[in-house]
Amino acid sequence: MSLAVGVVGGTGHTGGELCRLLLGHPEVGSISPTTRQEGSFAEHHPNLAGSGLTFSTAEELAERAEELDVIYFCTPSGQAMRQARHYAEHGAKVVDLSADFRFADPGAYERAYGEPHADPELLAEAVYGVTELNRDDVAKSRLVANPGCYAITAILALAPLLRAGLVDLTTPLAVHAVNGTSGAGNAPKKALMHAEAFGSMLAYSLEGHRHGPELENVLEPIARQPVVVDMNTAHGNFIRGIHLQANATLSSPADRDQLLELYREAYGDGHNGEYFVLVNSLPKRGKINEKQYELYPSLSSVVGSNFCHIGLDVDTRRDVAKVVAVTDNLVKGAAGSAIQNMNTMLGLPEQTGLRTYAL
Repeated sequence: MSLAVGVVGGTGHTGGELCRLLLGHPEVGSISPTTRQEGSFAEHHPNLAGSGLTFSTAEELAERAEELDVIYFCTPSGQAMRQARHYAEHGAKVVDLSADFRFADPGAYERAYGEPHADPELLAEAVYGVTELNRDDVAKSRLVANPGCYAITAILALAPLLRAGLVDLTTPLAVHAVNGTSGAGNAPKKALMHAEAFGSMLAYSLEGHRHGPELENVLEPIARQPVVVDMNTAHGNFIRGIHLQANATLSSPADRDQLLELYREAYGDGHNGEYFVLVNSLPKRGKINEKQYELYPSLSSVVGSNFCHIGLDVDTRRDVAKVVAVTDNLVKGAAGSAIQNMNTMLGLPEQTGLRTYAL
C-alpha cells in the first residue's frame, strides 16, 4: 500500500505534527500539505527540513482530489464543512481535525460555534472518532470527526465510570484541565510569549469552554442519561500536553481498588486491550495522604506519543471519584488519533506509524 495523503492547513502546530507522524508511516507514499501563507514548508516546520515536503494551495490540491486516498483538515472551524464533500465524492477518506463534524445535530453545532452548518446531510454521515469507543463505525465510515484534545482526554477518563452507572449525575461532572501553549495555536499573542507565560498559568474560556457541549453530547449516550459538564481550562507554561482531572460524585460507595478493576476491564493492560490507553494501577503504600506521586500519571510520560495514561483515586469520605488523565494535545489530542482513525478506516493495524513512546 502506498497511500496518497493530503493535509489541508499544513502550517499550524497540528498540521506540522500530522506531517511529522505521516512521514514515519510505512504505508504512506506521498504527503501534500497546503498553505495560504508565505514561506516554504521548511520555514514553517524547520524540524522537518530535509523531508522533501512542499506546499501547494488548497485550490491546487482540490483539483487533484481523485489522486488522494485520505484527506485531513487541520483548519479553523467553518472550512472543512464547505470542502469535505468534494473530496469524499472523489473517493478520499476524510478525517476532520476541526470541530465541523463533531455534532450530529446541526443545531447543536450552531449553538456551539455561532453559525449554521454548511452541509447538514454530510454531517449526518460523520462518525465521532474516539477509536476506542467507536471502532466499528469508524471502520465503515468515509468521514470521521476527530475529537477535540480536551474532549478525547476527558472521554477516555470518564467513559468506564459512566458506562457502569456509578456516577450521580444530579450534580455536574467537574473537569479541570491544563493544556500546553501549543493548544492556543500559532498566531502571535503577547500573553503566550515565553517572557509572559513562563512561570505562570493562563485561565481561559471560563464562561463555558467549547469542548464542554462536545463532551456532554458524547457522554450522554454512554451514561444513558443527561450529563452536565463543568469545564475549567488553562494553559500551563509548557509547550504540549494535557493534564486533566475529572471529579465525579459516586452514586454508591466504592474504593480505589474497585474502580481500578473497572478500568482494567474497560481498557486492558495495553497489550491485551486498548493499546493506547494505559491504566496506572500501582498499589498504595504508606500512611493516608502520603505524597505517593507515582500513583497518578505524569505529563512527561506521554509527550510525543499517542498514549493516554489514566490514574484514579477515591475520596471515600465524600464518595467522589477523581480521575487523572494525561495526553499529548498534538498527538492523541489531534494528529495521532487522526492517524489511528485513518488506519481503522483503511483496515490497517491501529498502531501503524504510531508506536513511538514518549520523548
